[in-house]
Amino acid sequence: LEIEAPRGLARYIVPKGPVAVDGISLTIGPDTPAGSFRVFIIPHTWDHTNLRSTAPGRRVNIEIDILAKYVERLIPRDGA
Repeated sequence: LEIEAPRGLARYIVPKGPVAVDGISLTIGPDTPAGSFRVFIIPHTWDHTNLRSTAPGRRVNIEIDILAKYVERLIPRDGA
């Protein structure tokens, strides 16, 4: 599946990194087109989740790895 990433989450999308789509833990593919990302679904996951009913244009819930958020908080920001 190729999923368009909301602008605010795009910086957290890392090739071969973790992501959850509609609560399903997946790995981001190695090829990440600008503004989107791809995940590869194994047959078991496809058969036993709601991903198989996903259609182009359908909204999905995207959750990024919590560690990325923690690291971001630890890095000093300009003027901090």
